[in-house]
Amino acid sequence: MKLNQQLLQINRNVLICFIVSASLSAVIAQLLSDYENYLNTTFTIIFGYIVYFGIFSCLFYWDNKGRYKTMKSSLIRKELLALVSSFGVGEIIYLGVRWPSLYYFLEMGIEPFLASLISEIISTAVYMVTVTVFLRKTKTF
Repeated sequence: MKLNQQLLQINRNVLICFIVSASLSAVIAQLLSDYENYLNTTFTIIFGYIVYFGIFSCLFYWDNKGRYKTMKSSLIRKELLALVSSFGVGEIIYLGVRWPSLYYFLEMGIEPFLASLISEIISTAVYMVTVTVFLRKTKTF
């Protein structure tokens, strides 16, 4: 099986973002432990999204700015559309796993910090598999 460098690079970026986002989200979940579980869940996920996409955008730009300078604009557009589509499907699935799992763990009485970490690990694993499969199926990378 041939390793695809762009796909490995994207997965590396996702893992870096996951580590930072999961750590900070867990702290936020703990800080919001006095609020209702649905509010804690919602605000924790919103904060995680802001951190994740802020970092991912920077990493993606730094990794690909040289490559995109040499590509035709039509190819760039096609690749970015495939990326957005794949990430969009992944995000829908991620959110469909993350919100209910975090809420469930909080309702079970698990410490918010730990509940957030467990939920993030499960959700990110499903997300990474989904995005990787979609990027391969669309032959983006």
